[in-house]
Amino acid sequence: MVSTPEPRSQSVLDSRSLNIRESKIIHRSAIVHHLARFVTEETVALLFKIAPEQIERIECWQYVVYVHGVGVSCFVSYADFPPILAVDAPTAKDFVRWRKRWRSKFAPQFWQEFYTHQFECAFSIAKLFEWGQLVGLVKSALSEAVLQKLRTVFASEKMCLEF
Repeated sequence: MVSTPEPRSQSVLDSRSLNIRESKIIHRSAIVHHLARFVTEETVALLFKIAPEQIERIECWQYVVYVHGVGVSCFVSYADFPPILAVDAPTAKDFVRWRKRWRSKFAPQFWQEFYTHQFECAFSIAKLFEWGQLVGLVKSALSEAVLQKLRTVFASEKMCLEF
């Protein structure tokens, strides 16, 4: 007797659009850079102001990241990638690596754009606070002007999410 699968009722997972695909991030070195954990397709798309679908590949080499996509072919420093929530929090060694690479004593302008984007895309107060705590961890790397702008965006998004 052969059993046939019974039709399942629509679950929570089935009702969402699940899109599982192969990652575009390729590690090309046997030695993985410590800051490579902050490299994501979404961050690269935001950095180059392109859609994630336009990225063909992201190659993580020992000292740099190579991005190839539609209209983009560029090497990027690991220090350009801001910390994210999905991985371990930044350590003191990370700050040393960042400051060694930056041309000034503060993070690149892109970090402000990135965290502003994350605040605006937060779907809940809890997620907004998580991003806020992460910014609090890296605030020593941000200028006072950038911190003030991020605080303004945070407060505005918090007010929107509360209603």
